[in-house]
Amino acid sequence: MTDAATPEASPPQIPGPDTPLAAGMLLDGFLLEAPLHQGGMANLWSVRRLEPRADEPFELIMKVPRIKGGEDPATIVGFEVEQMIMPALKGPHVPRFVARGDWTRRAYIVMERIPGESLRPRLDRAPLPLDEVVDIGIRVATALQDLHRQHLVHLDIKPSNIMFRPDGTAVLVDFGLSRHDHLPDLLEEEFTLPMGTGPYMSPEQVQFVRSDPRSDLFALGVMMYHLATGERPFGQPTSVTGLRRRLYEEPVPPRAIRADLPPWFQEMVLRCLEVKPERRYQSASQLVLDLQRPDAVELTRRATRMTRAGRLKTLKRWFIALGSEAEASGSVTEQVKRSPILMAAVDVQGASPALLEQLREIVRRMVQTEPGARLACVSVMRTARIGLDELTDEQGRSVHVKQLVALKDWAHPLRKSLNITDDGRLTFHVLEAPDPAAAIVEFAAKNGVDHVLMGARGASALRRYLGSVSAQVVAECSCSVTVVREPEGR
Repeated sequence: MTDAATPEASPPQIPGPDTPLAAGMLLDGFLLEAPLHQGGMANLWSVRRLEPRADEPFELIMKVPRIKGGEDPATIVGFEVEQMIMPALKGPHVPRFVARGDWTRRAYIVMERIPGESLRPRLDRAPLPLDEVVDIGIRVATALQDLHRQHLVHLDIKPSNIMFRPDGTAVLVDFGLSRHDHLPDLLEEEFTLPMGTGPYMSPEQVQFVRSDPRSDLFALGVMMYHLATGERPFGQPTSVTGLRRRLYEEPVPPRAIRADLPPWFQEMVLRCLEVKPERRYQSASQLVLDLQRPDAVELTRRATRMTRAGRLKTLKRWFIALGSEAEASGSVTEQVKRSPILMAAVDVQGASPALLEQLREIVRRMVQTEPGARLACVSVMRTARIGLDELTDEQGRSVHVKQLVALKDWAHPLRKSLNITDDGRLTFHVLEAPDPAAAIVEFAAKNGVDHVLMGARGASALRRYLGSVSAQVVAECSCSVTVVREPEGR
């Protein structure tokens, strides 16, 4: 008699968002094989499906945000942005999107793994041969052309975000700072500081404009300058003051650093680095054309310049830059047609279950009558006016993420009953502020909210004396406000 075969043990399933990741674990059908990279904001894992699919003849990689508590909230929002944008992108110039995980269990993105290194190591070998720099420029500009046609501006073009397929096709990665015409811009809605990587940020990004595709061409110009000369045109600023210097100070002309560079190359690079977007290449395809046919490039004074502008001219530009504001281009491909924006201000920590349920029902009715509406669910994380705030709970979990998960849990029945898919119509925002009412009013004003819906707890002597959040929002908000009361007897 023979013994029955012992069934193979299945990999351990990751039970929750606080479980440390380890090789051999299973997450939503993906087996974690080995860690590939540990970054400041996310970790990369090599993964594979336990049940392979015929339409995925490529290796997979999983990107998981690093959440330990105390992170910059922009890190969390940026990962949400990337989760939202990647499914909307197609073609050879982006990694193929496979799956994503919700924050209520474990946030992640599974995508095609692009073999090889990024462009970043080549910076250590700069200056590179001119033909290599031009070839890189052509490939990256071609990728940008494709993404711009898909209504996206990347806004973080730099060597570490550029990879190449075996056939040489450039692949752009990391869309956490990107802006898509047809999707909400969560970063612009929640933050008021410039977003980007210091050496590569365009002047209009420094001035808070995130909708111009010519910003990506500025970053490509910075990259070609660095690869060709071994130096950064605007240094490596770490403050807003340092970033603003590019609004009035010219870079050293490339040929003053490397004399063998041809005038046409300097013409192209300095044109990419113009302060005003209308003076740059107007599209990536125009830059590709010039890089492929440099003999046809019309040379201007840019090509022969060997020094930066003098002090008097720089001072004049500084005065102009003091009061200047960049003009938004409207959109990446066309002006975005706005639909009504509804804002649900939800006190997920303090409101009673009955009030939360009543608010959800009123919001559901409102969205149902406005099929083209955008719903922004907002919760305010109260912070101290003076002193330090606790950014983690007793278990060491991020308070910001915990509140974000609670907000999504509140909205889950809405998504289900209204059949809202992941098309950007429903978004979530956790604001950090000492004054919840002021934060709600500011969010509504800044983002063009048409109607605020919020709950209000029952009246009391103390609330009448001190005033309530809802009363302050009604008094100060410039748009319509609906205040929902808790049902009597519940």
